[in-house]
Amino acid sequence: MKGVAYRLVNFSLAGVILLGLLVGCGQSKGPAAAGTKSAATSAVSGGPNTSGTAEAQAQLDQEIESWTKAIALNSQDANAYNERGIAYAHKGDLDLAIADWDKAIAVDGRYADAYYNRGNAYYEKGEIDKAIADLNQAIALDPQDADATYARGLAYYNKGNLDQAIADYGKTIALDPGYALAYHSRGIAYADKGKPDQAIADYDQAIALDPQDAIAYYNRGNAYTGQGNLDKAIADYDQAIAIDPQMVAAYYSRGNAYYDKGNTDQAIANYDQAITLDPQTAAAFFNRGNAYYSKGDLDQAIADYSQAITLDPQDANATYARGLAYYDKGDLDQAIADLSQTIALEPKNATAYLERAAVYYDKGDLDQAIADYDQVITLNPQDALAYQNRGIVYGEKGELDKAIADYDQAITLDPKNAGAYSDRGWAYYYQRDLDRAIADYGQAIALDPQDAQAYYRRGIAYYDKGELDLAIADQDQVIALEPAFGVAYYERGIAYADKGETDKAIADLSQAITLDPQDALAYHRRGLAYADKGELDKAIADYNQAITLDPEVGLAYYNRGIAYAQMGEKEKAIADLEKALELGLDADLTSEAEAKLDELGH
Repeated sequence: MKGVAYRLVNFSLAGVILLGLLVGCGQSKGPAAAGTKSAATSAVSGGPNTSGTAEAQAQLDQEIESWTKAIALNSQDANAYNERGIAYAHKGDLDLAIADWDKAIAVDGRYADAYYNRGNAYYEKGEIDKAIADLNQAIALDPQDADATYARGLAYYNKGNLDQAIADYGKTIALDPGYALAYHSRGIAYADKGKPDQAIADYDQAIALDPQDAIAYYNRGNAYTGQGNLDKAIADYDQAIAIDPQMVAAYYSRGNAYYDKGNTDQAIANYDQAITLDPQTAAAFFNRGNAYYSKGDLDQAIADYSQAITLDPQDANATYARGLAYYDKGDLDQAIADLSQTIALEPKNATAYLERAAVYYDKGDLDQAIADYDQVITLNPQDALAYQNRGIVYGEKGELDKAIADYDQAITLDPKNAGAYSDRGWAYYYQRDLDRAIADYGQAIALDPQDAQAYYRRGIAYYDKGELDLAIADQDQVIALEPAFGVAYYERGIAYADKGETDKAIADLSQAITLDPQDALAYHRRGLAYADKGELDKAIADYNQAITLDPEVGLAYYNRGIAYAQMGEKEKAIADLEKALELGLDADLTSEAEAKLDELGH
């Protein structure tokens, strides 16, 4: 009743392309001055902050003091305001920087660089509309300004306006065909639009212009991953790592690619490296947990999911995955706790309810399982599996009409669901509507000719109708599909016994016992077959084993008593028949047992 659906968390470096450096007196813009890139950030930066050291801080303070003096001497010096604004921006004080660019523009309304710089600052502050307005003005004043056009493309990208971003990147390239970042950024936008071929073409061009752009290799690798071309993706991640061995995201994504290829050991090795470089990366722990889970190492998977949760307590995917791992370990209470936490974090997570229902079912808490399936159906009325599974639970509760109604709905929603037909057939079987049961099993088999369980169930229905040859034929098919399906040998064996083919019956019942030595019923039925052949010692040995395995079944005592009576062991026969009556027999056998005891003089 479980349906595990994992996903790998993917890093996106779509925002690693930075806006251009702030432009002051005597500076040129253009690609070489467009700033630095970092694989560790997922946000577009408005330019480098150079105030990290005390020496740099002091230098910026000196520049601010110098430009302040210049402004004191000439309050109409637009360039001085622009330069002081740049110094403030480098210190990280964007509000003071913007105030200075306001003054520069007030002094000189055609100061394109001031509009450009102020647009960058607004971008950095997240005020994207103001950034676009300033960049529009910068472009209007200087239509050949590739940097301003590129920066506006980034702003549109940030707003989610991919088409306008692509258009601006295209204009940038038309103005400056060597602008590698414009190709790179356009590739990112195309990737976001679901156009991997165009994205890859742009990444190709970006890499051709800047072969040391590790992030371009990384993003092209992501595009190849999206296409399912994992070998090319891995090659690109390899190249990104060769250029920047500290790029956490490249190790991480390479791990994802290896995972998707089924190479879990390589995936784990890459996640290990990502975690070594950045132990705070919750997603790497989560994905490594998935890899360990797929290897069957549930303890290590749980440890990694736990670390992911420690780093990000709001990660519903990690609590969900850990719940499934606990479920597979058989720790049902902990599984319920984790799935409940998932639901607390995501109250509309239908899959978490579906999984928790399965755990409650396994715990025997059928009412709670039904309540969870109810919730799944409320959240997603088209979920055929929820109806089917709820039908199974109603069947367990003996509420067969409700079970059949749910199977009906599951089939309506998914007419090709072989399992729903098979399960509905089982419900009809228990209602003793054998013809409908057989019809449903037939439909299940037509939809899935490899469904051994449907053949098995239909074989039982045919047996109950007395159609022994059809019953045997179906169990033949079960065994052909799944030679270790022990109960199929049992069912075929009793059908052979009823046909009088005792040797075949014994052979099948022996195979059933070989496959499941704890099958008390198989010993019992083989004992009956040996009794039919007159091999009473073997029959009694089998009854003995059946009673050892299940001492509360009166029928085994009855048949052993009859065998003892046939062998002349009167006292043993009387003891067994009395025990059989004590444990309970049906009315006919009760009469026969009492008659036999009278015959034995008891």
